Amino acid sequence: MNDSLTYTRFTTPLGPMMAVASEEGICLFDFTDRRMLETELKQIQKHFKSSILPGKSKFFEPLKKQIDEYFEGKRKTFDIPLVTPGTKFQNEVWKVLQTIPYGETRSYKKQAIALGNVKAVRAVANANGDNRISIIIPCHRVIGEDGKLVGYGGGLWRKQWLLNLEKSNY
Repeated sequence: MNDSLTYTRFTTPLGPMMAVASEEGICLFDFTDRRMLETELKQIQKHFKSSILPGKSKFFEPLKKQIDEYFEGKRKTFDIPLVTPGTKFQNEVWKVLQTIPYGETRSYKKQAIALGNVKAVRAVANANGDNRISIIIPCHRVIGEDGKLVGYGGGLWRKQWLLNLEKSNY
């Protein structure tokens, strides 16, 4: 799978974000200060057997437009093509994440139940943490069973900010 990968950076109200695109879609969209970003980039390069170079992609302009609309409170769903290399389980978790409606939250336990395995709470949480496409695959909408904010690769302050944005535009 020798696919060329390009990247760009966007400025958002929550700080700079990096987008990586393959020829089929966006395969990474994350905060540039995320601790796991370097690991995520290595995983993408290994999967695609390609280095990641600065450049253009037909997906960057629509991504920037949709993200700007999201931050303006004008967009609640995304239709940008995504490429999500991962295990079968991870991809199932990421698909279920995309079913959480804008402005709503679910617990990790409810996510596990939606997957058909109530005992998979920890595995669901781990797969959430491995999500490389912030905001669009909305892992920020998953909270603890007690309603508390837990775990977000971009930082809990960003998770709270995103949830507040969605609640105010719900």
